[in-house]
Amino acid sequence: MPGTVVIGAQWGDEGKGKITDLLAAKSDVVVRYQGGNNAGHTIVRDGEEFKLHLIPSGILYPEKTCVIGNGVVVDPHILFGEIDALRSRGLPVQNLRISGNAHLIMPWHLLLDGAWEKQLGKLQIGTTRRGIGPCYTDKFARLGIRVQDLLDDDILRQKVRAALEEKNWLLHNRFDIGILDPDQVTDEYLAYRARIEPYICDASLLVNQALDEGKEVLFEGAQGTLLDVDFGTYPFVTSSNPIAGGACAGVGVGPTRIDHVVGVAKAYTTRVGEGPFPTELFDDDGEAMCEAGREFGTTTGRKRRCGWLDLVALKYAVRVSGVTHLAITKLDVLTGFDPIKVCTRYRSIGGDAHVDGGRPDSAGPDAGTVFEEFPLRQTDFHHARPLHQELPGWSEEIRDCEEWADLPQAARDYVQFIADFTQTRVKFIAVGPGRDETIILPRSIGRGGAV
Repeated sequence: MPGTVVIGAQWGDEGKGKITDLLAAKSDVVVRYQGGNNAGHTIVRDGEEFKLHLIPSGILYPEKTCVIGNGVVVDPHILFGEIDALRSRGLPVQNLRISGNAHLIMPWHLLLDGAWEKQLGKLQIGTTRRGIGPCYTDKFARLGIRVQDLLDDDILRQKVRAALEEKNWLLHNRFDIGILDPDQVTDEYLAYRARIEPYICDASLLVNQALDEGKEVLFEGAQGTLLDVDFGTYPFVTSSNPIAGGACAGVGVGPTRIDHVVGVAKAYTTRVGEGPFPTELFDDDGEAMCEAGREFGTTTGRKRRCGWLDLVALKYAVRVSGVTHLAITKLDVLTGFDPIKVCTRYRSIGGDAHVDGGRPDSAGPDAGTVFEEFPLRQTDFHHARPLHQELPGWSEEIRDCEEWADLPQAARDYVQFIADFTQTRVKFIAVGPGRDETIILPRSIGRGGAV
């Protein structure tokens, strides 16, 4: 039962698309299990760039079965746009499948997402305003509309009317936007049926049968651990569970069917949108990272905030997802930085030393609580300051390195430090954006064991 989950081990944008693309080459089925088109994966193959937002990265292999699971929320406009774009580039999508239980993003979700964010003002979460949060809200309020509802005119019409009884009141009375006509919305979505029906499937049945047959199944997550609605930096999070456990609920497989969890992390740290970010840099080093790493969002184009690698947060991501192997991406971006800093602890001013293993530290003017583990309380994390350790940098260009031994000693020591600190094996090291610019280690670095 060879099931492998690929997760983001930071705040998203770690390069999961590239690692998924590598693993998809040896997989039979690739499944996206959560999120929506608020996320994106960029894949560079043979110098050609592909940006995907809903469709799994395995779609670049026409022979693979690609599944959008029930945990994903689907905007039909975006879905059809991606399908058309892929076809225009000579890539067939006949092996795409969509869970009938996946929820649809409706017009009111888009309107409400923008309205709520605008009303929050300075307290904005920093959403992409693509209707993702409101769609998940309706899902759990049992007001959601699913892909399978497009197959039944009466059910769809009834559900749209029921939803708009509440949503139109909000749109008109609270936000002064106006109202949506339920019949017009229903007719619009019924028109999608002919295009989407050939792709609809029972994703849980399809994936479990593949596993029963001994096929390789790759579960692809979006966003990252620190954006998880339960385990991320709440409330500055996404509306789903990007952690590895989300694959089970987002597809309909049991936890015993997951054999490996690959956590993808940049050699430094980035974040898009609002929220705390202890290692964020506001100096020339941060600007240099942004420029060298081309740190702009795949979906929104927003500039990413950059900072040194946060090993406390990475160790936390390893824990909550049971990461078995790490993939370190963009190691080449750190070329020329000397020394390189890594965050190994936090100091939170005024924190409670009796929570989360924090201990009082009365030394110096910044006395507070030192945390060696990720704090439970959001107040402690919001006030956390990084305690760094310095490591030697390297100046050699590494994009042509093909094996572990080709890397400069300082680069090898840096990767070894990450493996030792997180007590996790490093299997992949990306030294450039291209698919072939990845070192795949025959024996993982860390824990002293073979793959």
